[in-house]
Amino acid sequence: MPELPEVETVRRSLTRLVSDKTIARVEVHWPRMVEDPDRFPHELAGKTIMSVARKGKYLLFDLDDLVLISHLRMEGKYFLKDADTPLDKHEHVKFVFTDGSALVYHDVRKFGTFCIRDKDGLHAEPPLNKLGKEPLDPTFTAAYLAGVLKGKRPLKTALLDQETIAGIGNIYADEILHCARLHPEIAAGDLWGDEPERLARCARSILQEAVALGGTSIRSYKDTLGVTGRFQQKLNVHTKENEACPACDTRILKKKVGGRGTYFCPVCQKERKKG
Repeated sequence: MPELPEVETVRRSLTRLVSDKTIARVEVHWPRMVEDPDRFPHELAGKTIMSVARKGKYLLFDLDDLVLISHLRMEGKYFLKDADTPLDKHEHVKFVFTDGSALVYHDVRKFGTFCIRDKDGLHAEPPLNKLGKEPLDPTFTAAYLAGVLKGKRPLKTALLDQETIAGIGNIYADEILHCARLHPEIAAGDLWGDEPERLARCARSILQEAVALGGTSIRSYKDTLGVTGRFQQKLNVHTKENEACPACDTRILKKKVGGRGTYFCPVCQKERKKG
């Protein structure tokens, strides 16, 4: 599914494609993915997209006094087309612009979501109010991690909790933990010494590199322009079961952690000794 680097790649593409376009009308063909589908088209008609921002995995379309919030979930994608191009069966929301183009939301799984919020107080109400800091935030530090990574849940599970850290998904959690030399099942509250600093540094550097490379393309993910992300060429452990760890040549293992398929090196990422 799209994680922070993929969503940032989409944001940058959308900024080029739709900034300053004015919405003539909105068509909703799958109402369940839209909060208040009766109100939705009427509120957006006549609004101009000033810019496109992002928080965590959410896209934020700035419409002056309103913000359209979009979450791509598993396989959501956007495409810019001519307004008269017929929709295919997986295209569920269509934003028709006054210039004759249209932004079309495509989602095979139909898990994506849309809602509208007033710009004032945007970050004080759902869905953005509970998001943790993201690793690209300058205030995402070892001290922040030490404060939010509490309790006995596995460290990987904590990294995937968007209320703890925004933007990290399964792929990048595996890569960050390998970079930081931390076992995915270490209790989140048991980091010590320089481990919080290593984790913060690796989270930041991994996501920065992934953004620079356009994200990771695994299975069906491509960005708005159909350009396949290149970070999959840099993966050290994710999807590399039984391959050699690039750091020590040990065979990479896979196991379930918190219900998620998890890849790690048993040598570079040693388990905590119990007792």
